Amino acid sequence: MGSQASFVEFALDQLSACDDVIAKKMFGEYALYMSGKMFALICDDQLFIKPTTAGRELLGTVTEAPPYPQAKPWYLIDSELLEDREGLTTLARATAAALPVPVKKTKPASRKSKS
Repeated sequence: MGSQASFVEFALDQLSACDDVIAKKMFGEYALYMSGKMFALICDDQLFIKPTTAGRELLGTVTEAPPYPQAKPWYLIDSELLEDREGLTTLARATAAALPVPVKKTKPASRKSKS
């Protein structure tokens, strides 16, 4: 189905107090990044937060669901938390802080044949 730009804008606005949050379009859906770490997905106009121990501690009881077919379950953010700018910001910051810094892949050096 694909998410609507208006929902993505709303989610980004709710997270505007977070540092450096951006959305990148991926296959008709969106990945949210904070300081280079992917911490959330927007799929079918729903916000999913990457599961972490820090996130579970903040959420307590949480609904888990796959953001897309055959994906592992992520935390599905309900409308109440989505409307709670402060709570959502706290969750996003805690999740991003708990994630490792992504390792940039480098291309292997090309081998030149010696003749």
